Amino acid sequence: MKVLLFNGSPHKNGCTYTALEEIAKTLKEEGIDSEIYQIGTEPISPCRGCYCCGKLGRCVIDDKVNEFVDYASGFDGYIFGSPVHYASASGGITAFLDRAFFTASRWQKGNVFKHKPGAAIACARRSGTTATLDQLNKYFTITQMPIISGRYWNMVHGANADEAKQDLEGMQNMRFLARNMAWFLKCKEAGEKAGIEPPKQEQVTYTNFIR
Repeated sequence: MKVLLFNGSPHKNGCTYTALEEIAKTLKEEGIDSEIYQIGTEPISPCRGCYCCGKLGRCVIDDKVNEFVDYASGFDGYIFGSPVHYASASGGITAFLDRAFFTASRWQKGNVFKHKPGAAIACARRSGTTATLDQLNKYFTITQMPIISGRYWNMVHGANADEAKQDLEGMQNMRFLARNMAWFLKCKEAGEKAGIEPPKQEQVTYTNFIR
């Protein structure tokens, strides 16, 4: 089993990375492999709302988002981390995940994230973390992903990596989150071995509120 840790910060080794690194260490202790994916600093185009992914099975904007969705399909769980920019998730991760999750539901290989566990973490100097977590969690709820929690809101505070490490409660909660993720994955694997099938899927009904 393997978990993809997504660093949605333009800073490769900043606060968000530091929190994800703590998660990675704990997952390893629990026998779960993980890998940190860096969003980097390249510009990410926002979703155009063209719905071409429904026909192509991939985003019409051929950049690293397509590469990510294809790569992400090989993982069993996901933790997405974002710094707080103006009291919400970073613009980079927002544009990236808008397209990634919309495309993933139409991917050529099938829905990449459905029924796989997901979690979000937020890093901030001071505030905006809960709004960021609420924003990121919506990607999971629209994709039938079980949400993994810690023992508190999944946040770490600090203006840089060194300060983030001093947030002992925040870093401890990253370990709680990692252990909960590992436990869920093991339970899911045990259920599959016992013959428990995924939930029955119905044909989706779309309703517009215009009469």
